[in-house]
Amino acid sequence: MEVNIKQIHGDWDLGFSLDKHTISSTPIGPNPWGHMQFDTLRPEAGEALYQLKYNFDFTQVTVIASQMYQSLSGYFASASLIIPMPPSKQRARQPVTEIARELSRLMNIPCCEEMLVKKIDTPAMKDIASRDEKVQTLIDAFAINDQLGEGLYDMLIVDDIYDTGSSLEAATKVLRQYNKTRNIYVATVTRKR
Repeated sequence: MEVNIKQIHGDWDLGFSLDKHTISSTPIGPNPWGHMQFDTLRPEAGEALYQLKYNFDFTQVTVIASQMYQSLSGYFASASLIIPMPPSKQRARQPVTEIARELSRLMNIPCCEEMLVKKIDTPAMKDIASRDEKVQTLIDAFAINDQLGEGLYDMLIVDDIYDTGSSLEAATKVLRQYNKTRNIYVATVTRKR
């Protein structure tokens, strides 16, 4: 897979994404129900993520996690564990969790799926006007399940798309309050900015 790695900045200690989410998106007219359709060109990472999330092609999990391992794991060599970003939408199989599991297998570190959880449902982030309000809504919704032994840990949060960074910022702020956190790293498949 060809990638265009970029550092993503936020409250975390270090973060990277594999590539842009889309290259271009051109309107091609409405469908029979009046909704605009688009001809969207995606880089390989963006296409793999699209196929995974919207066409339920779970063969893409291995492709994406392998590329994350190959391209990003060196930056996070001190990571002790992987935390998948809690999902915003309930699905039978969560794409981010599946990617995190496979990446943890490749990096040979635990995937702590129940460590950072959403304790309450939140409105869709697109329905919340300000970035600060989004972050605070998510901080209030996230909780930590203490699953770790004594000591300090370098934690790698895995997410699918980096857009405004509000969900990753909220997760980072919550994890910073956890007395076993040393460093927080972030890895995303794609980025919108």
